[in-house]
Amino acid sequence: MSLSDTTLTQVQRAVRDTVSINWHLFVVQGVVMTILGILAVIWPQISTVAVDLYVGWMFFISGAVGVLGMFFAPTVSTFLWSLLTSALSLLVGVLLLWHPLEGATSLTLVLIAFFLVEGVFHIALSFSYRNVFPGSWGWMLMSGITDLILVAIIMKSWPNSASWALGLVVGANLVTSGLAILMVALAARRIVNATGARA
Repeated sequence: MSLSDTTLTQVQRAVRDTVSINWHLFVVQGVVMTILGILAVIWPQISTVAVDLYVGWMFFISGAVGVLGMFFAPTVSTFLWSLLTSALSLLVGVLLLWHPLEGATSLTLVLIAFFLVEGVFHIALSFSYRNVFPGSWGWMLMSGITDLILVAIIMKSWPNSASWALGLVVGANLVTSGLAILMVALAARRIVNATGARA
């Protein structure tokens, strides 16, 4: 066990070991996310509508499954709760699918809040895992900072940014997150190669 291993917590060691074992899957994930992100940034209006339709279908399908499932509810209160949540999911899904441009405005506000939280989380996580992946923790930090900068840009030009913001934010997030995952996976591969060379 090296000196750096003694400074890692059990959770950090588990994360490092998981990424080291499956590093090739993380490389594929990072590359795919980066490519999709670049495409979304190139065509932000198209990707904004695409995200809106994707979320709309998710709500619609979730509501439809919930309606079917409520008939198997064991009690009246469970049935009523399932009816309420399913109807709400169906309504949101139909609204997003029927009026994608108006839905994009609402989704943009929700996504801004999500990326604000995610940006802060990535920044905190990058400092937390500096010792686990010393050569690549800066990519996670960059991902978090990029999220916060994008949120600030979109809020500054609101509401004019509603038509393109959703696609741009999702695209930039995919690019930076994809690069961060890719760099961590490559760092994990170097750990595996170094361990194999010592053995």
